[in-house]
Amino acid sequence: MHRGKGMKFVGDSRVSTERKPNIPKDYSEYPGKTEAFWPNFLLKEWMVGAVFLVGYLCLTIAHPSPLERIADPTDAGYIPLPDWYFLFLYQLLKYSYASGPYTMIGAMVIPGLAFGGLLLAPFIDRGPERRPSKRPLATGFMLLAIASIFYLTWESVATHDWEAAKAQGEIVAEADFDKESDGYKIYQDKGCVSCHGDNMAGGAAAKTLIDNGLAPDKIADIAKNGQNTMPPGMFKGTDEELKVLSEFISGIKSK
Repeated sequence: MHRGKGMKFVGDSRVSTERKPNIPKDYSEYPGKTEAFWPNFLLKEWMVGAVFLVGYLCLTIAHPSPLERIADPTDAGYIPLPDWYFLFLYQLLKYSYASGPYTMIGAMVIPGLAFGGLLLAPFIDRGPERRPSKRPLATGFMLLAIASIFYLTWESVATHDWEAAKAQGEIVAEADFDKESDGYKIYQDKGCVSCHGDNMAGGAAAKTLIDNGLAPDKIADIAKNGQNTMPPGMFKGTDEELKVLSEFISGIKSK
């Protein structure tokens, strides 16, 4: 009988297996260029996020967001303005080949290509290097995106009419008047509502008529001869209608 022939090895469940502690992987393949996700990398991300969060909270306390008047769907002269983080897209839609008949290009195609490139970033640049100088594709795309967003945002802020925006969004007092009166009917029939609004609060194209403090004669003179941005001859009606309208506007008071 040969040595070892017929021998069998049987496992014993009473022998405990060796368990290694739950430690991060060995990243010696790229020394100094990698780190454990938990807790090293994640802790850094949390710390940076906390700093930015506290900064934004302090900013909102020091400079509260300005409020505008209640949205009026009948105000065709209102110029909407998106939040600051969408200003670069808002500015993009002002250019010739990204607006009008080409709106789909500015609203869908160009942003789709830009943000779709983010999905391809892990496949385009797969190197282990972390220095920007050794990652030309990733660095170039990042600088191009930052420069584009910065320029478009700057242009949007520089070219926007902030005075008109402040006037059209300013919170004004609501008027207390009778919409069934003859004066209001003339106000509607003669087209005054197109500039001053159906609530007489005004807008970007005209001032508010609430608490105007003007005598009926002065209002009649402005309606005939104009004033500031209001051209002469805007009122088309009889002298009797102008008198009724002037007395009506002169008596408009806030609630």
